[in-house]
Amino acid sequence: MARVTRIAPHLTLDEVQQKLHAATTPWLRQRWLVIYTALLDPRPAAVIARQLGVSRPFVSKITSLYKRFGPSGLETVGPGGRRHDYLSKDAEVAFLAPFLERAAQGEIVTAKVIHQAFEQRVGQEVDESTIYRLLKRHQWRKVMPRPYHPEADPVAQAEFKKTSVRSSPTPLQPEHQMIAAQSS
Repeated sequence: MARVTRIAPHLTLDEVQQKLHAATTPWLRQRWLVIYTALLDPRPAAVIARQLGVSRPFVSKITSLYKRFGPSGLETVGPGGRRHDYLSKDAEVAFLAPFLERAAQGEIVTAKVIHQAFEQRVGQEVDESTIYRLLKRHQWRKVMPRPYHPEADPVAQAEFKKTSVRSSPTPLQPEHQMIAAQSS
């Protein structure tokens, strides 16, 4: 028979129930529900997992966190988020401010220049994709004039437009008089 999941009595059953009702996110509510169920009716982790619709390792992990760290062990940062960043959001805004001013004055600001300045600021090499993600986070987009071929000849293009066959021919005229009479 499997071992019964027992919870350290850091909080009473009523306090755990209050934490469960006060939970603001689904993942935090799920964690407190595991603790509440284990306090209310101690059973093997597999049985608790089946009842709550979670995995057995999840129940074991949550009970272990609660036993070692108490309530603060459950209220850690949830899944997702931005934990590995070179600069904070505010520092990124401050970093991009001079480039924004230069762009407002009509100067062309390239990702290569921003990349070099960023590497100098953080003191290490960063991948180019880091800069593009940084620019996307701050709603920068690539604005540039329509590209043209450096050897394009505007005179030859204008002459071609005059002599080329139109892509949309004039509307077709009905060949038979009978079809023309029916359509009017």
